[in-house]
Amino acid sequence: MEEFRQIFFHLMNMFNVLIVAYFFIGNGIYTMLMVASLISVWLHNRRLAYQGLNELRESVVTPPVTIIMPAWNEQESIVQSVRSVLKTDYPEFEVLVVDDGSNDDTLPRLVAAFELVRMDLIYRPRLQTKALRGFYRNPQIPNLLVISKENGGKPDALNSGINCCRTPYFCTLDSDCLLERDALLRLMRPIIRSPINTVASGGIVRILNGCEVKDAQVVKVHLPQKRVEIYQVVEYLRSFLFGRTGWDLLGGTLIVSGAFAVFHRESVIDAGGFEHDTVTEDMDLIVQLHRWATHNKRRIRMSFTSDPVCWTECPADFKMLGRQRRRWQMGLCQTLWKHSEMLFNRKYGILGMLSFPFQLYVEGLLSVGGVLLEELTYRRYPSFHDLMMLLLYAITENVGYRQIVLYYRFQGLVRFITGFRKWEKVAHAGVS
Repeated sequence: MEEFRQIFFHLMNMFNVLIVAYFFIGNGIYTMLMVASLISVWLHNRRLAYQGLNELRESVVTPPVTIIMPAWNEQESIVQSVRSVLKTDYPEFEVLVVDDGSNDDTLPRLVAAFELVRMDLIYRPRLQTKALRGFYRNPQIPNLLVISKENGGKPDALNSGINCCRTPYFCTLDSDCLLERDALLRLMRPIIRSPINTVASGGIVRILNGCEVKDAQVVKVHLPQKRVEIYQVVEYLRSFLFGRTGWDLLGGTLIVSGAFAVFHRESVIDAGGFEHDTVTEDMDLIVQLHRWATHNKRRIRMSFTSDPVCWTECPADFKMLGRQRRRWQMGLCQTLWKHSEMLFNRKYGILGMLSFPFQLYVEGLLSVGGVLLEELTYRRYPSFHDLMMLLLYAITENVGYRQIVLYYRFQGLVRFITGFRKWEKVAHAGVS
Protein backbone atom coordinates (compact mmCIF):
# COMPACT_ATOMS: atom_id res chain seq x y z
CA MET A 1 0.00 0.00 0.00
CA GLU A 2 2.84 2.39 0.82
CA GLU A 3 4.47 1.70 -2.53
CA PHE A 4 1.17 2.40 -4.32
CA ARG A 5 0.80 5.68 -2.41
CA GLN A 6 4.31 6.77 -3.45
CA ILE A 7 3.57 5.98 -7.09
CA PHE A 8 0.33 7.95 -6.87
CA PHE A 9 2.05 11.03 -5.38
CA HIS A 10 4.81 10.75 -7.98
CA LEU A 11 2.23 10.76 -10.78
CA MET A 12 0.42 13.70 -9.20
CA ASN A 13 3.68 15.66 -9.02
CA MET A 14 4.34 14.95 -12.67
CA PHE A 15 0.81 16.10 -13.52
CA ASN A 16 1.31 19.33 -11.56
CA VAL A 17 4.59 20.00 -13.38
CA LEU A 18 2.82 19.50 -16.72
CA ILE A 19 0.02 21.89 -15.72
CA VAL A 20 2.49 24.58 -14.60
CA ALA A 21 4.58 24.12 -17.75
CA TYR A 22 1.42 24.31 -19.87
CA PHE A 23 0.44 27.57 -18.18
CA PHE A 24 3.81 29.25 -18.63
CA ILE A 25 4.40 27.97 -22.19
CA GLY A 26 0.87 28.69 -23.36
CA ASN A 27 0.56 32.14 -21.87
CA GLY A 28 4.17 32.90 -22.71
CA ILE A 29 3.53 32.23 -26.40
CA TYR A 30 0.33 34.28 -26.34
CA THR A 31 2.20 37.15 -24.67
CA MET A 32 4.78 36.95 -27.44
CA LEU A 33 1.96 36.97 -30.01
CA MET A 34 0.40 40.00 -28.30
CA VAL A 35 3.65 41.97 -28.61
CA ALA A 36 4.10 40.83 -32.20
CA SER A 37 0.48 41.80 -32.95
CA LEU A 38 0.97 45.32 -31.60
CA ILE A 39 4.11 45.73 -33.72
CA SER A 40 2.37 44.36 -36.80
CA VAL A 41 -0.68 46.62 -36.41
CA TRP A 42 1.53 49.66 -35.78
CA LEU A 43 3.58 48.98 -38.92
CA HIS A 44 0.46 48.33 -40.99
CA ASN A 45 -1.17 51.59 -39.91
CA ARG A 46 2.02 53.53 -40.64
CA ARG A 47 2.16 52.14 -44.19
CA LEU A 48 -1.48 53.01 -44.78
CA ALA A 49 -0.81 56.59 -43.63
CA TYR A 50 1.40 57.27 -46.67
CA GLN A 51 0.28 54.48 -49.00
CA GLY A 52 -3.50 54.71 -49.08
CA LEU A 53 -5.99 52.62 -51.02
CA ASN A 54 -6.51 55.10 -53.87
CA GLU A 55 -3.28 54.02 -55.53
CA LEU A 56 -4.46 50.39 -55.61
CA ARG A 57 -7.96 51.38 -56.67
CA GLU A 58 -6.68 53.34 -59.68
CA SER A 59 -3.70 51.17 -60.64
CA VAL A 60 -3.82 49.20 -63.90
CA VAL A 61 -1.80 46.38 -62.30
CA THR A 62 -4.35 45.63 -59.58
CA PRO A 63 -5.48 42.12 -60.62
CA PRO A 64 -9.15 41.18 -61.08
CA VAL A 65 -10.66 38.88 -58.43
CA THR A 66 -13.53 36.38 -58.43
CA ILE A 67 -15.55 36.21 -55.21
CA ILE A 68 -16.80 32.63 -54.75
CA MET A 69 -19.80 32.19 -52.46
CA PRO A 70 -20.81 28.56 -51.79
CA ALA A 71 -24.44 28.29 -50.67
CA TRP A 72 -26.55 25.45 -49.36
CA ASN A 73 -30.04 26.18 -48.00
CA GLU A 74 -29.31 29.87 -47.39
CA GLN A 75 -32.65 31.27 -48.56
CA GLU A 76 -32.96 33.69 -45.62
CA SER A 77 -29.65 35.50 -46.11
CA ILE A 78 -28.38 34.83 -49.62
CA VAL A 79 -30.00 37.79 -51.42
CA GLN A 80 -28.83 40.33 -48.81
CA SER A 81 -25.32 38.85 -48.87
CA VAL A 82 -25.04 39.03 -52.67
CA ARG A 83 -26.30 42.61 -52.68
CA SER A 84 -23.66 43.47 -50.11
CA VAL A 85 -20.89 41.88 -52.16
CA LEU A 86 -21.97 43.59 -55.39
CA LYS A 87 -21.30 46.93 -53.66
CA THR A 88 -17.65 46.00 -53.14
CA ASP A 89 -15.21 48.83 -53.84
CA TYR A 90 -12.76 47.11 -56.19
CA PRO A 91 -11.65 47.96 -59.76
CA GLU A 92 -12.63 44.65 -61.42
CA PHE A 93 -14.35 41.70 -59.77
CA GLU A 94 -16.93 38.99 -60.42
CA VAL A 95 -19.33 37.45 -57.90
CA LEU A 96 -19.81 33.73 -58.41
CA VAL A 97 -22.53 32.09 -56.29
CA VAL A 98 -22.44 28.28 -56.23
CA ASP A 99 -25.77 26.76 -55.18
CA ASP A 100 -24.73 23.34 -53.89
CA GLY A 101 -27.97 21.47 -54.57
CA SER A 102 -30.08 23.41 -52.07
CA ASN A 103 -33.50 21.90 -51.29
CA ASP A 104 -34.99 25.22 -50.19
CA ASP A 105 -35.60 28.44 -52.17
CA THR A 106 -31.98 29.60 -52.34
CA LEU A 107 -31.79 29.39 -56.14
CA PRO A 108 -35.36 30.67 -56.89
CA ARG A 109 -34.83 33.68 -54.62
CA LEU A 110 -31.57 34.55 -56.38
CA VAL A 111 -33.21 34.19 -59.80
CA ALA A 112 -36.14 36.40 -58.77
CA ALA A 113 -34.12 39.06 -56.92
CA PHE A 114 -31.57 39.60 -59.69
CA GLU A 115 -33.79 38.68 -62.68
CA LEU A 116 -31.46 35.92 -63.78
CA VAL A 117 -31.93 33.76 -66.87
CA ARG A 118 -30.46 30.35 -67.57
CA MET A 119 -27.77 30.19 -70.26
CA ASP A 120 -25.05 27.91 -71.60
CA LEU A 121 -21.41 28.66 -70.81
CA ILE A 122 -18.14 26.89 -71.65
CA TYR A 123 -16.99 24.85 -68.65
CA ARG A 124 -13.53 23.26 -68.52
CA PRO A 125 -13.06 21.64 -65.09
CA ARG A 126 -9.54 21.27 -63.71
CA LEU A 127 -10.72 19.95 -60.35
CA GLN A 128 -13.11 17.03 -60.16
CA THR A 129 -16.55 17.94 -58.76
CA LYS A 130 -20.18 16.87 -58.80
CA ALA A 131 -22.11 17.58 -61.99
CA LEU A 132 -23.26 21.11 -62.76
CA ARG A 133 -26.94 21.71 -63.50
CA GLY A 134 -26.88 25.16 -65.05
CA PHE A 135 -25.61 28.74 -65.22
CA TYR A 136 -27.73 31.82 -64.48
CA ARG A 137 -26.95 35.40 -65.45
CA ASN A 138 -28.46 38.83 -66.02
CA PRO A 139 -26.81 40.84 -68.84
CA GLN A 140 -27.56 43.98 -66.83
CA ILE A 141 -25.40 42.65 -63.97
CA PRO A 142 -22.40 41.29 -65.93
CA ASN A 143 -20.26 40.60 -62.86
CA LEU A 144 -22.76 38.21 -61.24
CA LEU A 145 -22.90 34.51 -62.13
CA VAL A 146 -24.93 31.86 -60.30
CA ILE A 147 -24.10 28.19 -60.72
CA SER A 148 -26.44 25.36 -59.82
CA LYS A 149 -24.89 21.96 -59.13
CA GLU A 150 -25.54 18.62 -57.50
CA ASN A 151 -24.94 18.55 -53.76
CA GLY A 152 -21.36 17.63 -52.96
CA GLY A 153 -20.48 19.62 -49.83
CA LYS A 154 -18.72 22.93 -49.34
CA PRO A 155 -15.27 21.84 -50.66
CA ASP A 156 -16.94 20.53 -53.83
CA ALA A 157 -18.85 23.79 -54.29
CA LEU A 158 -15.65 25.80 -53.85
CA ASN A 159 -13.82 23.61 -56.38
CA SER A 160 -16.67 24.16 -58.86
CA GLY A 161 -16.25 27.89 -58.37
CA ILE A 162 -12.50 27.60 -58.95
CA ASN A 163 -13.18 25.72 -62.20
CA CYS A 164 -15.37 28.61 -63.37
CA CYS A 165 -12.96 31.27 -62.15
CA ARG A 166 -11.08 33.14 -64.90
CA THR A 167 -9.07 35.50 -62.71
CA PRO A 168 -5.61 34.95 -61.14
CA TYR A 169 -7.04 35.28 -57.62
CA PHE A 170 -10.29 34.21 -56.03
CA CYS A 171 -11.89 35.19 -52.74
CA THR A 172 -13.87 32.69 -50.67
CA LEU A 173 -16.80 34.24 -48.85
CA ASP A 174 -19.44 32.49 -46.77
CA SER A 175 -22.92 33.17 -48.10
CA ASP A 176 -24.18 34.49 -44.75
CA CYS A 177 -21.50 37.19 -44.49
CA LEU A 178 -21.51 40.93 -45.18
CA LEU A 179 -18.41 42.68 -46.53
CA GLU A 180 -17.30 46.19 -45.75
CA ARG A 181 -17.03 47.97 -49.08
CA ASP A 182 -13.25 48.36 -49.20
CA ALA A 183 -12.50 45.02 -47.52
CA LEU A 184 -11.40 43.23 -50.70
CA LEU A 185 -9.11 46.09 -51.67
CA ARG A 186 -7.49 45.93 -48.22
CA LEU A 187 -7.22 42.15 -48.47
CA MET A 188 -5.45 42.35 -51.84
CA ARG A 189 -3.02 45.04 -50.68
CA PRO A 190 -0.42 42.66 -49.14
CA ILE A 191 -0.63 40.45 -52.23
CA ILE A 192 0.07 43.32 -54.62
CA ARG A 193 2.83 44.79 -52.42
CA SER A 194 4.67 41.55 -51.70
CA PRO A 195 7.70 40.55 -53.84
CA ILE A 196 6.98 36.91 -52.88
CA ASN A 197 4.09 34.90 -54.33
CA THR A 198 1.39 35.39 -51.69
CA VAL A 199 -0.87 32.37 -52.15
CA ALA A 200 -3.32 33.19 -49.34
CA SER A 201 -4.43 36.43 -47.71
CA GLY A 202 -6.89 36.43 -44.81
CA GLY A 203 -8.90 39.19 -43.21
CA ILE A 204 -10.72 39.61 -39.93
CA VAL A 205 -14.18 38.20 -39.23
CA ARG A 206 -16.36 40.20 -36.83
CA ILE A 207 -19.63 39.37 -35.08
CA LEU A 208 -22.71 40.81 -36.81
CA ASN A 209 -25.15 40.08 -33.99
CA GLY A 210 -26.36 43.31 -32.39
CA CYS A 211 -25.18 45.56 -35.22
CA GLU A 212 -27.45 47.81 -37.25
CA VAL A 213 -27.64 46.84 -40.93
CA LYS A 214 -28.99 49.03 -43.72
CA ASP A 215 -28.87 48.33 -47.47
CA ALA A 216 -26.80 45.19 -46.85
CA GLN A 217 -24.11 47.20 -45.01
CA VAL A 218 -23.24 47.52 -41.32
CA VAL A 219 -24.00 51.14 -40.45
CA LYS A 220 -23.66 51.02 -36.67
CA VAL A 221 -21.74 48.63 -34.44
CA HIS A 222 -23.29 47.44 -31.19
CA LEU A 223 -22.70 44.53 -28.87
CA PRO A 224 -25.33 41.78 -29.00
CA GLN A 225 -27.75 41.28 -26.12
CA LYS A 226 -27.23 37.62 -25.28
CA ARG A 227 -24.32 36.55 -23.09
CA VAL A 228 -23.40 33.63 -25.34
CA GLU A 229 -23.04 36.08 -28.25
CA ILE A 230 -20.91 38.60 -26.30
CA TYR A 231 -18.53 35.83 -25.22
CA GLN A 232 -18.06 34.98 -28.88
CA VAL A 233 -17.17 38.63 -29.62
CA VAL A 234 -14.37 38.30 -27.04
CA GLU A 235 -13.23 35.01 -28.60
CA TYR A 236 -13.09 36.48 -32.09
CA LEU A 237 -11.09 39.49 -30.89
CA ARG A 238 -8.56 37.21 -29.24
CA SER A 239 -8.35 34.78 -32.14
CA PHE A 240 -7.93 37.33 -34.93
CA LEU A 241 -6.19 40.31 -33.31
CA PHE A 242 -3.89 38.26 -31.10
CA GLY A 243 -3.29 34.94 -32.76
CA ARG A 244 -3.40 35.54 -36.47
CA THR A 245 -1.82 39.01 -36.48
CA GLY A 246 1.08 37.74 -34.38
CA TRP A 247 1.61 34.58 -36.43
CA ASP A 248 1.61 36.68 -39.61
CA LEU A 249 4.51 38.82 -38.38
CA LEU A 250 6.42 35.69 -37.33
CA GLY A 251 5.81 34.02 -40.69
CA GLY A 252 3.93 31.13 -39.11
CA THR A 253 0.39 31.56 -40.45
CA LEU A 254 -1.39 28.21 -40.22
CA ILE A 255 -5.04 29.31 -40.17
CA VAL A 256 -6.81 31.64 -42.59
CA SER A 257 -10.57 31.82 -42.19
CA GLY A 258 -12.29 30.53 -45.30
CA ALA A 259 -15.23 32.77 -44.43
CA PHE A 260 -13.21 35.61 -46.00
CA ALA A 261 -9.87 34.96 -47.70
CA VAL A 262 -8.12 35.44 -51.06
CA PHE A 263 -6.15 32.66 -52.75
CA HIS A 264 -3.86 32.40 -55.78
CA ARG A 265 -5.86 30.22 -58.18
CA GLU A 266 -3.04 28.33 -59.91
CA SER A 267 -1.29 27.51 -56.63
CA VAL A 268 -4.51 26.11 -55.17
CA ILE A 269 -5.14 23.99 -58.28
CA ASP A 270 -1.54 22.68 -58.25
CA ALA A 271 -1.96 21.77 -54.57
CA GLY A 272 -5.11 19.77 -55.34
CA GLY A 273 -7.86 22.22 -54.46
CA PHE A 274 -10.17 21.90 -51.48
CA GLU A 275 -10.25 18.32 -50.24
CA HIS A 276 -13.18 16.41 -48.72
CA ASP A 277 -11.50 14.46 -45.92
CA THR A 278 -11.84 17.13 -43.21
CA VAL A 279 -14.74 19.28 -42.03
CA THR A 280 -12.56 22.43 -41.88
CA GLU A 281 -11.53 22.67 -45.51
CA ASP A 282 -10.03 26.17 -45.09
CA MET A 283 -7.40 25.17 -42.51
CA ASP A 284 -6.67 21.98 -44.43
CA LEU A 285 -5.98 23.94 -47.63
CA ILE A 286 -3.55 26.28 -45.86
CA VAL A 287 -1.55 23.37 -44.47
CA GLN A 288 -1.78 21.62 -47.83
CA LEU A 289 -0.36 24.70 -49.60
CA HIS A 290 2.55 24.82 -47.15
CA ARG A 291 3.35 21.15 -47.81
CA TRP A 292 3.00 21.61 -51.58
CA ALA A 293 5.38 24.58 -51.54
CA THR A 294 7.95 22.77 -49.39
CA HIS A 295 7.92 19.58 -51.48
CA ASN A 296 8.17 21.56 -54.73
CA LYS A 297 10.70 24.05 -53.37
CA ARG A 298 8.39 27.01 -53.99
CA ARG A 299 8.85 30.22 -52.05
CA ILE A 300 5.42 31.37 -50.93
CA ARG A 301 3.86 33.67 -48.37
CA MET A 302 0.67 33.52 -46.31
CA SER A 303 -0.71 36.88 -45.17
CA PHE A 304 -3.15 38.04 -42.52
CA THR A 305 -4.31 41.66 -42.45
CA SER A 306 -6.21 43.01 -39.49
CA ASP A 307 -8.32 45.72 -41.16
CA PRO A 308 -10.29 44.05 -44.01
CA VAL A 309 -13.56 43.25 -42.22
CA CYS A 310 -16.17 40.63 -42.96
CA TRP A 311 -19.24 40.52 -40.72
CA THR A 312 -20.83 37.18 -39.86
CA GLU A 313 -23.67 36.07 -37.62
CA CYS A 314 -22.53 33.90 -34.71
CA PRO A 315 -24.63 31.17 -33.02
CA ALA A 316 -27.30 32.71 -30.79
CA ASP A 317 -27.76 29.74 -28.45
CA PHE A 318 -25.70 26.94 -26.96
CA LYS A 319 -27.21 24.28 -29.20
CA MET A 320 -25.91 25.95 -32.37
CA LEU A 321 -22.66 26.92 -30.63
CA GLY A 322 -22.14 23.26 -29.79
CA ARG A 323 -22.61 22.25 -33.41
CA GLN A 324 -20.10 24.85 -34.56
CA ARG A 325 -17.41 24.10 -31.98
CA ARG A 326 -17.68 20.32 -32.34
CA ARG A 327 -17.09 20.73 -36.07
CA TRP A 328 -14.17 23.12 -35.55
CA GLN A 329 -12.49 20.80 -33.06
CA MET A 330 -13.07 17.70 -35.16
CA GLY A 331 -11.70 19.50 -38.23
CA LEU A 332 -8.63 20.67 -36.30
CA CYS A 333 -7.91 17.10 -35.20
CA GLN A 334 -8.45 15.77 -38.72
CA THR A 335 -6.11 18.35 -40.25
CA LEU A 336 -3.36 17.92 -37.66
CA TRP A 337 -3.54 14.15 -37.96
CA LYS A 338 -3.57 14.26 -41.76
CA HIS A 339 -0.48 16.48 -41.88
CA SER A 340 1.27 15.09 -38.79
CA GLU A 341 4.58 14.75 -40.66
CA MET A 342 4.98 18.52 -40.23
CA LEU A 343 5.13 18.32 -36.41
CA PHE A 344 8.63 19.37 -35.24
CA ASN A 345 9.87 18.93 -38.80
CA ARG A 346 12.67 21.44 -39.45
CA LYS A 347 12.15 21.58 -43.19
CA TYR A 348 8.85 23.41 -42.56
CA GLY A 349 10.65 26.09 -40.54
CA ILE A 350 8.69 28.07 -37.96
CA LEU A 351 5.50 26.41 -39.15
CA GLY A 352 6.65 22.92 -38.20
CA MET A 353 8.63 23.89 -35.13
CA LEU A 354 6.23 26.42 -33.56
CA SER A 355 2.87 26.99 -35.30
CA PHE A 356 1.96 23.33 -35.67
CA PRO A 357 2.89 22.37 -32.08
CA PHE A 358 1.07 25.45 -30.80
CA GLN A 359 -2.16 24.47 -32.51
CA LEU A 360 -1.78 20.93 -31.22
CA TYR A 361 -0.92 21.59 -27.58
CA VAL A 362 -1.61 25.13 -26.44
CA GLU A 363 -4.77 26.96 -25.42
CA GLY A 364 -4.09 30.60 -24.31
CA LEU A 365 -6.33 32.68 -22.00
CA LEU A 366 -5.37 36.29 -22.68
CA SER A 367 -8.83 37.56 -23.71
CA VAL A 368 -8.47 40.90 -21.93
CA GLY A 369 -5.42 41.71 -24.03
CA GLY A 370 -7.44 40.98 -27.17
CA VAL A 371 -10.10 43.48 -26.12
CA LEU A 372 -7.50 46.13 -25.25
CA LEU A 373 -5.77 45.57 -28.60
CA GLU A 374 -9.11 46.16 -30.34
CA GLU A 375 -9.61 49.42 -28.43
CA LEU A 376 -6.04 50.61 -29.07
CA THR A 377 -6.25 49.96 -32.80
CA TYR A 378 -9.53 49.98 -34.68
CA ARG A 379 -12.22 51.01 -32.15
CA ARG A 380 -15.00 49.15 -33.94
CA TYR A 381 -17.05 49.39 -30.74
CA PRO A 382 -17.23 53.17 -30.15
CA SER A 383 -19.37 53.06 -27.01
CA PHE A 384 -17.58 53.23 -23.65
CA HIS A 385 -20.33 51.01 -22.25
CA ASP A 386 -19.62 48.39 -24.95
CA LEU A 387 -15.89 48.48 -24.14
CA MET A 388 -16.55 47.97 -20.43
CA MET A 389 -18.91 45.10 -21.23
CA LEU A 390 -16.25 43.44 -23.39
CA LEU A 391 -13.67 43.70 -20.62
CA LEU A 392 -16.14 42.26 -18.11
CA TYR A 393 -16.99 39.33 -20.35
CA ALA A 394 -13.29 38.79 -21.15
CA ILE A 395 -12.71 38.27 -17.42
CA THR A 396 -15.81 36.18 -16.71
CA GLU A 397 -15.64 33.93 -19.79
CA ASN A 398 -13.22 31.69 -17.89
CA VAL A 399 -15.98 30.69 -15.46
CA GLY A 400 -18.74 28.71 -17.12
CA TYR A 401 -18.61 29.68 -20.79
CA ARG A 402 -15.09 28.39 -21.45
CA GLN A 403 -15.88 25.10 -19.71
CA ILE A 404 -18.96 24.65 -21.91
CA VAL A 405 -16.91 25.33 -25.04
CA LEU A 406 -14.22 22.90 -23.88
CA TYR A 407 -16.95 20.29 -23.42
CA TYR A 408 -18.11 20.86 -27.01
CA ARG A 409 -14.51 20.60 -28.20
CA PHE A 410 -14.06 17.38 -26.25
CA GLN A 411 -17.12 16.04 -28.06
CA GLY A 412 -15.46 17.02 -31.34
CA LEU A 413 -12.30 15.13 -30.31
CA VAL A 414 -14.35 12.02 -29.46
CA ARG A 415 -16.10 12.24 -32.82
CA PHE A 416 -12.74 12.45 -34.58
CA ILE A 417 -11.47 9.37 -32.73
CA THR A 418 -14.65 7.39 -33.43
CA GLY A 419 -14.68 8.33 -37.13
CA PHE A 420 -17.77 10.57 -37.11
CA ARG A 421 -17.92 12.51 -40.38
CA LYS A 422 -21.30 14.28 -40.50
CA TRP A 423 -21.36 18.05 -41.09
CA GLU A 424 -23.53 19.80 -38.50
CA LYS A 425 -25.18 22.84 -40.09
CA VAL A 426 -25.43 25.92 -37.87
CA ALA A 427 -28.78 27.66 -38.22
CA HIS A 428 -28.83 31.46 -37.76
CA ALA A 429 -31.65 33.53 -36.38
CA GLY A 430 -31.09 36.25 -38.99
CA VAL A 431 -29.95 39.85 -38.58
CA SER A 432 -32.23 42.56 -39.90
